[in-house]
Amino acid sequence: MSILLGRPAGRTPKPVPGHTGSRTTRLLGLATLAGLVALCLFAFIFSPPDSRPGPEAGTRIGQFDVVRLMYLHVPAAIWTYAALGTCAAASAVYLWRRGVWWDRLAHACAEIGVVLCAVTLLTGMIWGRPVWGTWWEWGDVRLVTTLVLFLTYAGYLALRSVPAAAEARGRRAAILGLGGAVLIPIVNRSVEWWENRTLHQQSTLEELRIEDLTLFTLVLGIFVMGLLTLWLALHRFRLAWLEAEAESAGLRAALAQRRAEAAEAAQPEPAAPRSSGAGEAAT
Repeated sequence: MSILLGRPAGRTPKPVPGHTGSRTTRLLGLATLAGLVALCLFAFIFSPPDSRPGPEAGTRIGQFDVVRLMYLHVPAAIWTYAALGTCAAASAVYLWRRGVWWDRLAHACAEIGVVLCAVTLLTGMIWGRPVWGTWWEWGDVRLVTTLVLFLTYAGYLALRSVPAAAEARGRRAAILGLGGAVLIPIVNRSVEWWENRTLHQQSTLEELRIEDLTLFTLVLGIFVMGLLTLWLALHRFRLAWLEAEAESAGLRAALAQRRAEAAEAAQPEPAAPRSSGAGEAAT
């Protein structure tokens, strides 16, 4: 068990949980739920729509209620970078130390990062239709690089599902997980590096282009999305732990059964009883 859990053989193994929850995850889940309720109130009720006076008298321009997608889109993008960056860091440590703990952490963060990246792409497409007049623009560097990031880590998850020895599977996935991290700064800085090849606006947080309740709601969304990401990561990591323990228990049971069968086969067969009929006939 110590090898399977990535611990030195001399240490006493920690007790295996019977479920993915704990006191910490329950408290974190309650905090996340409360944060989601508050975020919905601010996003849909308290924060104003994006509008400003137009060039002509009596007209208003802006994103209006579509801007509310920003409270999901931007936090999802930020925590995509965080989750996939953690996957890359854990992959690097796994390649160095070969600890199974790091492999499970990388796997958990990759799954969450792929989901958040999909949310980022989906909300961006929904936002782009009324604002840009199109669902997708292949000439936009931010869109295309985000799609490449999504496909790279979706491939990471597909690679982990290929049947192979656990160490070989973890090593291959770690190489891809570490290499894919090159895309994270490219996606993040693409609007600055290729500002003439993107429809995306510059960063609204770095240059403080928003204020008042809009800024507060966006920061709240980032904080709540962080809580949700951490809660999901803890549950996914503990689930991977339980899966490994179940696989280990099944392997131990199979080995015990084979040993019992081998021991039974090795036992000598009892000698057949001698017949006395021939001796009686001779007399």
